[in-house]
Amino acid sequence: MPVLETKTDIIVMSVVLFIYILILIFIGLYFYRKNKNQADYILGGRKVNVWLVSLSAQASDMSGWLLLGLPGLAYLSIIGATEAVWTAIGLALGTYLNWKIVAKRLRQYTFKANNSITLPDYFSNRFKDNSNIIRTISALFIFIFFLVYTASGFSAGAKLFNTIFGLDYRLSLCIGVFVIVGYTFLGGFHAVCSSDFIQGILMFFAILIVPTVAIIEMPTILPELTSFATSLPSRTISNIGIMGIISALAWGLGYFGQPHILVRFMSIDKASHIKPARMIAMIWVILSLIGSVVVGIVARSYLPTHGGLLMDGRSETVFMVMALKIFPIVVSAILIAAILAAIISTADSQLLVTASAVSQDFYRVFFKRNSNEKELVIVSRITVVAVAIIAAIIASNPNSSVFRLVQNAWAGFGATFGPIVIMSLFWKRMTKYAAIAGIITGGTTVIVWILLRKFLTTHTNYTLAIFNLYEIVPGFLFSLIAIIVVSLMDKKPSDDIINEFNGVNEIE
Repeated sequence: MPVLETKTDIIVMSVVLFIYILILIFIGLYFYRKNKNQADYILGGRKVNVWLVSLSAQASDMSGWLLLGLPGLAYLSIIGATEAVWTAIGLALGTYLNWKIVAKRLRQYTFKANNSITLPDYFSNRFKDNSNIIRTISALFIFIFFLVYTASGFSAGAKLFNTIFGLDYRLSLCIGVFVIVGYTFLGGFHAVCSSDFIQGILMFFAILIVPTVAIIEMPTILPELTSFATSLPSRTISNIGIMGIISALAWGLGYFGQPHILVRFMSIDKASHIKPARMIAMIWVILSLIGSVVVGIVARSYLPTHGGLLMDGRSETVFMVMALKIFPIVVSAILIAAILAAIISTADSQLLVTASAVSQDFYRVFFKRNSNEKELVIVSRITVVAVAIIAAIIASNPNSSVFRLVQNAWAGFGATFGPIVIMSLFWKRMTKYAAIAGIITGGTTVIVWILLRKFLTTHTNYTLAIFNLYEIVPGFLFSLIAIIVVSLMDKKPSDDIINEFNGVNEIE
C-alpha cells in the first residue's frame, strides 16, 4: 500500500519529483554537446573544481544506501543499530584515509602515466603492460561488480516509487532506470558531477533535518539516544562481537578500490586542490553518517507514537515514512527527492565507469584500435543502456536488500582494486605480474567467500564462524599478500617504470 493518503498528496509528490527529474534531464542535454572527446565524457577533461569533486565524490559514494540501507539497519534492532554505528565509523575513517593517502598521488600518477583516464588504463600504463592483460582483467571485474552495485541503486529507486505511490515494483524499477540512464547517456561526466553536486547538498540537508525535527517534536527521544550512545562501548561485544566490529570497520577498506570514487580524484583540475576538497568531503560525510544512523534509532521510538512500526521487509523505507509523518507534503516531497538524488548520484557514476571500461579497455583494445573519439563516446553510451538493462534484471526481485547488495559489491571492489591502487602508488618494487595476481586473488576471494557462506547457510546446519567475517577482510588481505610475494619473486621493474614512479611528485 502507498504511504500517501490522499490524491492531493499524490499529485504534489508527483509534481515535485517530476520537476526534479526534468532538471536532471536538462543538465544532461546541456552537457550533451560539450563532450567533444572520450576524456570529456569519461573524466570531464580533468577540469573539475574543488566543490564539484568533493560533493560528487561523497554523493556517488553514499547512494541510496545512506537514506535507505543504513537507517533501515539501525531501525531493525539494537544489534542492527550497533552494527550501523561501527559501519559508519569505518566509513568515516576510510573516507579520510582515501582522501589523505590516495587522492593527490593518484591524480598525479594517472596524468604522468600517459594521461590515463580509467582505472584499468592507469594499471596498464603504470606497469607498461603491452599485453593488455591487466587492462582486460580489471575491466572484467569492474563489469561484474558494477552490475551488482548498479542493481542496488535500481532496487532502491524501485522501492521509493513502490512505497510512495503504491506502483508495482517492476514498473517502479523501469521508471527509475529510465531516469538514471537518460541523463547519464546524454551528459557524461560533466552532467554526473554537476547533478551530484546538487544531489549532495540535497542529501546532506535531508538526512540532518528529519531526525532533528523528530527530536524537537518528541524530546523524550533524546534520553534514549544518550543512553544508547553511552552504553555502546559496553554492549558492542555482546551485540555484534569482535567479528562484527572487524567486519563493520572493514567497510573503510573498500574506499581504496571504488572506481566511481577514485575517478573523482583523477578529474580534479589541480592536485593542490585535493586538501580543500578533502575538508569539504569530511564535513559532509561525518554529519551525513551521524544523521543516517540517528534516523533509524529515532524512528524506533517515534513511529509507534505516530502510526505504528514498520515490518522487517519495509525497514529500508524508514526515512521516507518519517519524512511523511513529520512534514507537510510539499516539504516531504522535497526530502524524498533527496532519496532519488542519492540513488541517481551513485548509479550514474557506476554506469559511466562501466561504460568507460567497455569502450576504452575492451572496444578500443580488442576490436578497433584506431577508433576515433566520437566513436568511443557512442560505444560508451550504448554500454550505459546495455549495463542498465542487465542490472535491472538483477534488481527485479522486490525482496532484494539494498544494504546487502551494496555490501557485496563494495567488498568486491575494495578487495580487487584497493591493494593494487595503494601498492602501485607507493611501492616502486611492485611488478606487472604482482598486479595481475593481486586483482585475481582479491576479486575471486570475495566471490568464493560469498558463495561458500550462502551454500553453508542454505544447505547445511553448520556454518563456520569465520564466514561471518565480512568478505572484504580476507579478500583485501590475500590480495595484499599476493602482490608482495609475487613482486619479490619477480625481477625488478625496468628503469622506465622506476623513473616514472620517481617523477610523479613533480606533477601539479
